[in-house]
Amino acid sequence: MAPLGGAPRLVLLFSGKRKSGKDFVTEALQSRLGADICAILRLSGPLKEQYAQEHGLNFQRLLDASTYKEAYRRDMIRWGEEKRQADPGFFCKKIVEGVSQPIWLVSDTRRVSDIQWFQEAYGAAVQTVRVVASEQSRQQRGWVFTPGVDDAESECGLDNFGDFDWVIKNHGDEQHLEEQLGNLLEFVYSRL
Repeated sequence: MAPLGGAPRLVLLFSGKRKSGKDFVTEALQSRLGADICAILRLSGPLKEQYAQEHGLNFQRLLDASTYKEAYRRDMIRWGEEKRQADPGFFCKKIVEGVSQPIWLVSDTRRVSDIQWFQEAYGAAVQTVRVVASEQSRQQRGWVFTPGVDDAESECGLDNFGDFDWVIKNHGDEQHLEEQLGNLLEFVYSRL
């Protein structure tokens, strides 16, 4: 499968549980690298946009961490699964269209099929990054276990993936997080 966007030098696929800090980590990396070099791609963006269009909902409100989004989360997950069953790369293809930066941070990789699509499309440019946080840290960030969400494939699909190229521990120790980000940034710079 030929890449649909520009040819990236590096594609970092971030995964982790809800409230582990995936967005925080990817935004911290982008702020250090610059938006001209580094793009954050969100698989949930096209999913939410398409879902909002088909269901007459407010797309912008589905993007934030609101009760509005939470009210639709289960049905969005179900709907997204149906789309992926028909075409496993459906959302992956949409997020890479027109991206020109050499570094891509996919902030919400959730399934083995997502990783496989990027590996098939971009080969050796792909690295997997797992962001982990203790349950206590996640609860402090507002996480509450929700049946049908936290035990669904969208949260658990990569629990047994195997070895990630990078593991970022985000338990609330800012100094340790900065050290880990520094190591990852060194690797990113080596690819530029």
